Amino acid sequence: MRIWPCCARLPHASLLATHSRSPASSSSTYLGTASRPNSSSLLPAPFFFFSHRARTNSNPPVSTRTSPAMQPLHSGNDAREAAALLERSDSAGRRCRSSPVLSASPRPPGWGGGLRRQSSSFRQDVGHAASETYLVTRLTFSLLQYLGLGYRWMRQLLALTVYAILLMPGFLQVGYYYFYSSQVRRSIVYGEQPRNRLDLYIPKDSSRPCPVMAFVTGGAWIIGYKAWGALLGRRLAERGIIVACIDYRNFPQGTISDMVSDASQGISFVCNNIASYGGDPNQIYLMGQSAGAHIAACALMEQAVKESSGQPISWSVTQIKAYFGLSGGYNLHNLVDHFHQRGLNRSIFLSIMNGEESLSSYSPEIVAKESSAQTIALLPPIFLMHGTDDYSIPSSSSQTFVEVLQQAGAHAKLLLYEGKTHTDIFLQDPLRGGRDPLVEDVLTLIHADNATCGNIASTPTPRRLVFEWQLRLARWISPF
Repeated sequence: MRIWPCCARLPHASLLATHSRSPASSSSTYLGTASRPNSSSLLPAPFFFFSHRARTNSNPPVSTRTSPAMQPLHSGNDAREAAALLERSDSAGRRCRSSPVLSASPRPPGWGGGLRRQSSSFRQDVGHAASETYLVTRLTFSLLQYLGLGYRWMRQLLALTVYAILLMPGFLQVGYYYFYSSQVRRSIVYGEQPRNRLDLYIPKDSSRPCPVMAFVTGGAWIIGYKAWGALLGRRLAERGIIVACIDYRNFPQGTISDMVSDASQGISFVCNNIASYGGDPNQIYLMGQSAGAHIAACALMEQAVKESSGQPISWSVTQIKAYFGLSGGYNLHNLVDHFHQRGLNRSIFLSIMNGEESLSSYSPEIVAKESSAQTIALLPPIFLMHGTDDYSIPSSSSQTFVEVLQQAGAHAKLLLYEGKTHTDIFLQDPLRGGRDPLVEDVLTLIHADNATCGNIASTPTPRRLVFEWQLRLARWISPF
C-alpha cells in the first residue's frame, strides 16, 4: 500500500490536531490531542482541507473534553501556530462546537444583519482555512525533513500528484455534491473523542424506512477521512440506501485500538439512532474499504466476542444484516513485510498496531480461528470483495479469511473482480459511470436479503464524471 510522503508517520509520534471556529461560525468543530512517549514529530490528518465549510447539517452542538495530557510541539514556530489555533477553545480545554444557529444578539431596528453575518462568516471561513492550510504545509515539510527527500519518496509524490490531477474533474463534481447537496448531512457527532463524526447520505425518496449501510473508509490507517466515501454514498443513496460514513482517529492521533473503538462507537450510533434519520433499524449493513475493511472486521469480531461472553455492549452483532469487506487485509502477520516493500515502513506499521505483540489481537482471521462456536454463530453473513490485480493488499488476504470463516462455521463468500486494482472497484469504476460492478453486487445481496427492496434498483444510469483516457492513464500511473 503506497503512502503519501506527506502523510507517513514516524513511530511514537504525537499529534495535536486542532479544528476550531469562532462562535460566529456554524460548522462543527473539535480539538483532538494524543500523547506518546519519545515523540519526535507532529502531523495533522488531511481532514483539515475539507472542513472549512461554514454550513453543516449536523445534530445539536455538543461540547466534549480532550485528553488532559497535551504534548508541546518541538518547534517553536509550530508551537506558536498551534497555540494561536488553540486560543479558540475555552479555558477549561473543551472542544467547542459552535451552533448552526446565528447569534441572537440585539441589533438596531432595520439593521440588515443577514448580509453582514454572511460576509463576516465567509471572511472567518477563509481565514480559518488559510491558517490551517499554512500549518499543515509547514508540518508537512517538517515531516519530509525527517523522512528525507530520496528518489523513492519523490517518485511516489509525483505519481500521486499526477494521479489526483487526472481524476480532478470527477473529484470536483463529487466535492460539490458533498458540500452543497441537501441529501448529505455532514459531521454528525457520535462520540466524545476527536473525529467522532459521521456523514449521512439520504435518498431523495424517504417516504418509508430505508436500508442502511454503515461504511468505514480506508486510508492506510493514516489518511482515512469520512469524505472519502462520498462517491459510494452518492451511488447507494441514489438507489434508496442511507449511507453512514464513519470517521475515526488516524495514526498518530490514535493507534489501532482507538480506531476500532471509534468505529464500534460509530456503528453503535447508527444502530441506535438511524431511525430518527429515516433508516430502518432492522436493515443495517456494515462495510469497510481497505484499512477500513480491516477496522470494521476487527470491530465486528470484537463485538461478537464480547457478546458471546456476556460482556456489556452498546450494540449487537445480530443488528448487522451482513458485512461487506472491500479490498481488506485480515492477517497482519502476513502483511508486515508486504507493506514495508510497498512503502509503509515496518516500524511505523508496528506502531500503528500497538506493537508486534498486538498483531494477532487485531488480525480478524486469527481471532476467528481462536473464537468459540458461540462467537462464530453470532456473525452475520460476510462477503469479501477483492480485485485480482490488487497490489496494495493481495486478494489472497480475502480468500484466506473466507476459508477460515467457512471452516469455523460462518456464512462467508468471496467475490473476485478480474483484472481490478486496489482503486478500480472503489474509485475509477464509479467515476466511469454506467454499470458499477461493486454497487450492483451490493444491491443484489441486499435485495436477496430483503424482498421488499425490489424498487431500490430503479434509478437512471450514473453519468460519466471523467474521460476514459484520463481513467486509463490514472490507473497506469497510480501509486496504489
